[in-house]
Amino acid sequence: MGFASAKKLASEGFDLVLVYRSRKSDARKVEVEFEKWKLDGCEIKSFNADALNDDVMQSILDKLAAGNIKIDLLLHSLAKGNLKPMVIEGEDGSPSSTLSEDDFSITIKAMAVSYYSWARAILDRNLFGEGASLLALTSEGARKAWKNYGAVAAAKSALEAINRNLALELAPLGLRANVLQPGITDTPALRMIPGSDKLIEGSLNRNPYHRLTTPEDVANAVYLFSRAESKWINGAVVPVDGGENIA
Repeated sequence: MGFASAKKLASEGFDLVLVYRSRKSDARKVEVEFEKWKLDGCEIKSFNADALNDDVMQSILDKLAAGNIKIDLLLHSLAKGNLKPMVIEGEDGSPSSTLSEDDFSITIKAMAVSYYSWARAILDRNLFGEGASLLALTSEGARKAWKNYGAVAAAKSALEAINRNLALELAPLGLRANVLQPGITDTPALRMIPGSDKLIEGSLNRNPYHRLTTPEDVANAVYLFSRAESKWINGAVVPVDGGENIA
């Protein structure tokens, strides 16, 4: 979703600062795509680095500050979480817990608190552009129980709570913060969830359009929130799913 959103924004004339995490072999392929976007006039600063590392974050923001680069849209799209079950049945039939408190902490920090960390660090350096938009990605799992999704569900719920307060407290500064809720999207992150095939099947059955959400659907919504016309939408969780969540 992050890649599709970057591609869409590049096609609409945005300059990009991209922080992503890939192995060297995959990074070469990604960078080739970035070079294609540059040919269309898009300026890109890309960093294959750990966005959860505070030193990395500060180093990137140092470079932006040195270049007097302002951020008009912050998109938080991090997928790092634990997909263990909370309870499994042991060989003797007794329940056994597998999801630890550390698993929760790591997942919530990566998928929720880091959104605030980046927003706060950018704000502290006065790097947001006038009327900037902040966006993060949640899922229907924040309100529905899926097996093995307990830690991620907690993170997504925390993310939405963080966004509400960002929306409230950033509004006097002319900034807005919202969360997009994509429908089931067939991505590598989804395939890591045990039982993802059942999630896909259920989505196809109940979605009014009987298709999955695509990364491009999400990218289009991200672009909409980059526009000044969206400035009166603040603190919202916006479904991007063709009506899947109401069916």
